[in-house]
Amino acid sequence: MKFNAQLLPILLLMAISCTQQPEKTNRPPNIVFIMTDDHAYQAISAYGSTLIETPNIDRLAAEGVRFDKSFVTNSICSPSRATALTGKFSHLNGVRDNLDVFDSTQMTFPKILQAHNYHTAVIGKWHLKSEPTGFDFWKVLPDQGHYYNPEFRTPKGIEATQGYVTDQITTAALDYLDEIQNTEKPFLLMYHHKAPHRQWWPSMDDLNAYRSTVFPVPTTLFDTYENRGQAAKTAEMRIADHMALSADNKIKPELLEKMNINEFSDWYTTAYTERYNRLNATEQKQWDAVYDPINSQFENSLLEGDRLTRWKYQRYLEDYLGSLRSVDRNIGRLLTYLDEHNLTENTLVVYTSDQGFYLGEHGWFDKRLMYEPSFRTPLIMRLPSRIPPGTVNKHLVQNIDYAPTFLDLANITIPKEMQGKSLVPLFEKNSEPWRDELYYHYYEYPGIHMVKRHYGIRTERYKLIHFYYDVDEWELYDLARDPEEMNNVYGTKEYQIVQEELHQRLNKLRTKYGDNSDTQNQYYIDKDIQRLKDMGWYKE
Repeated sequence: MKFNAQLLPILLLMAISCTQQPEKTNRPPNIVFIMTDDHAYQAISAYGSTLIETPNIDRLAAEGVRFDKSFVTNSICSPSRATALTGKFSHLNGVRDNLDVFDSTQMTFPKILQAHNYHTAVIGKWHLKSEPTGFDFWKVLPDQGHYYNPEFRTPKGIEATQGYVTDQITTAALDYLDEIQNTEKPFLLMYHHKAPHRQWWPSMDDLNAYRSTVFPVPTTLFDTYENRGQAAKTAEMRIADHMALSADNKIKPELLEKMNINEFSDWYTTAYTERYNRLNATEQKQWDAVYDPINSQFENSLLEGDRLTRWKYQRYLEDYLGSLRSVDRNIGRLLTYLDEHNLTENTLVVYTSDQGFYLGEHGWFDKRLMYEPSFRTPLIMRLPSRIPPGTVNKHLVQNIDYAPTFLDLANITIPKEMQGKSLVPLFEKNSEPWRDELYYHYYEYPGIHMVKRHYGIRTERYKLIHFYYDVDEWELYDLARDPEEMNNVYGTKEYQIVQEELHQRLNKLRTKYGDNSDTQNQYYIDKDIQRLKDMGWYKE
């Protein structure tokens, strides 16, 4: 047989391809777990938002899978983070509210990945009170952290930085990736942002981003909570009554004093001054150039009633969305880094928030309640080697599923104590058999915003909620007919059969997840009340 020399380069390339392909396929994926704080799915253009353009988050959705029915187990910061780490509900991981301290000795997915030869790091927001464990590297914000010139906790102590928090977190994340580039081990990077947490102080680059924008008012902004119980009526998170003109809307305390306007809480004026004083002289001048005209407009407009609520809503969105611009821009920095270092193909990038958020729906800001805007959270995953681009998934998924998914992708056995399920089977199959109901339990009452304790079940169409502790109220919503959850149909003849079925399913779910002990619940209630009394936050 005569050898054709012209085929030699082609044969060599085929040989190299054949030897490299198995390594590329079999190596466990890197994991970049991005979590923001209080990012509503209504503020992501990939989810159809008209409020903001989020091109880099949208890129992840276009190149991966967007989950359209992603939810949390307990819509509040620390509990959601503990659930993500452990794959367990709050009553089992021990973090039921923002005052609980995370038991860092318990099993978490970073510890398991670390034991299976992963580099592990967490950079940014931690908010679990105890020291991070299971990480080769950590650099986290103390408690909530600051937007401007933030400090970070590290194993060596407190590290001061100059700049905007979202930029600083990203720079630290990219520096970490640079340090581990020359190793053969896969990595887990938990890249967690403070933004857009209250009080929504944007980057200097984004102070003016939405000043000329007139945002559409939600149809439920002036909700009067008719046909619902005390929980909705007494929650202290209405834009009209509980949003601070100072710290939230950036009206200077001295102007409020001049106008004889008292805040809902004196803490807010102190918070404004403390945050403003973190800026250097140049930054304060830039800040004043933007916000002094807003203060003058407020002083001269003599706003009150519904006009004041509309004004506060507009101001809220200007700064909330302004802080999100930096998040999306910095995610772009990270994605560019992955591209330039040939890491994109075999790196799972996850984008989510610790819960949803109210952007004026029902007249509210904040989260906590089991209604859709705070119960539902964005979830996008990109892994080009496994996930077809442009996938949209409609299954009911929850943040207990994150840890099992990461372990499954790393070919690690999922511990039986994890209560979630791996999402890997859903990457390509919308017809995959899956759960048809979700469980939720919120605990932080009495406390800030005064949202009553409640638990409930959500199916594809219905939602049943039980508010308890100092009330005994039930709410039932038909999400197909009433997606904005304005009409509580509990106790109506038309929904009697549905109601009885949901009660039975809820009882089974509580048993399944080990959260059906009334004695245990009373123990925690008594413990929480005593804790609040000791702190001076609770009066009989």
